[in-house]
Amino acid sequence: MMETSARLLRLLGLLQVPRDWTGPALAERLEVDVRTVRRDVDKLRTLGYPVHSTPGTTGGYRLGAGAALPPLLLEDDEAVAVAVGLRTAAGGTVAGIEETSVRALAKLEQVLPNRLRRRVTALGTATETLAGRGPTVDADDLSALAAACRDHELLRFDYVAADGTPTRRTAEPEGLVHTGRRWYLVAWDTGRDDRRTFRVDRMRLKLPAGPRFVPREPPEGGIAAFAQRGITSGVYPYRARVLLEAPAEQVGEWVTPASGTVTDLGDGRCELAVGAWTLDSLGMWLGSFGVDFHVLEPPELVEHLDVLAARFGRAAAASRGAGITPAERR
Repeated sequence: MMETSARLLRLLGLLQVPRDWTGPALAERLEVDVRTVRRDVDKLRTLGYPVHSTPGTTGGYRLGAGAALPPLLLEDDEAVAVAVGLRTAAGGTVAGIEETSVRALAKLEQVLPNRLRRRVTALGTATETLAGRGPTVDADDLSALAAACRDHELLRFDYVAADGTPTRRTAEPEGLVHTGRRWYLVAWDTGRDDRRTFRVDRMRLKLPAGPRFVPREPPEGGIAAFAQRGITSGVYPYRARVLLEAPAEQVGEWVTPASGTVTDLGDGRCELAVGAWTLDSLGMWLGSFGVDFHVLEPPELVEHLDVLAARFGRAAAASRGAGITPAERR
């Protein structure tokens, strides 16, 4: 049997898993009887840990939120994951938490065992983060949006559309989606009676949030799939479906979730759904893949590929006619 102090730490670690534990389940894990579990829970409470209990013949326990932040017990892989996340946040897309992330990382690394510190340090010295040029979002706004999604509270906010048009919206928030470069909110727009995807950096929240609402049925495929469909095509004036003579796995290496949706056709080919601001950029991007393709829609893109082909043909002919040597081309 473990010593009391070791058993309390083990009990605390189990309770930090987000689930309800019955007394017998904890007793089995700790190899003690249920009465000892109750005594250990009381000891944790005297140390300031808010352990909530549920009524019943067997009893149940869950670690709740308290007035002060108690120490956390992390498994090895969890500690490394937190350290990696803090390093990423220090140079990420959320404004105002870079310095806080560095301070938290310093505290964590100070108490990491040597074996874990070496893993985190190796990762930090071997990687660099490129500073993003895009807009960032405020950490407080993300927290407020997440809370509104969790509590099903109506949101009011000013929004700037992609074309620069300012609007005022009221929406039922459903979930946040992060693509690696942008944060998006999926919500039911009550004024337009439709589900929409909003870029968080274009939102100006009116807080506090409004009254609660009854959640709707989630969109087909879930929040993330709906956001991806809206991000990759919904905001663009030109939308296309293209069949590529290449496996979906290969094309997926070229296409990010924010730039297109790849569907595996199962025969070494795939379909790409994508949007673009111009037909020029769309045609050039598809050509850069270096694989054969044909356009399913729209017809305008098919005609514009002829324009691009003629343009490149004239460029090649003009270059040969100008007497440019192979060495000069290099």
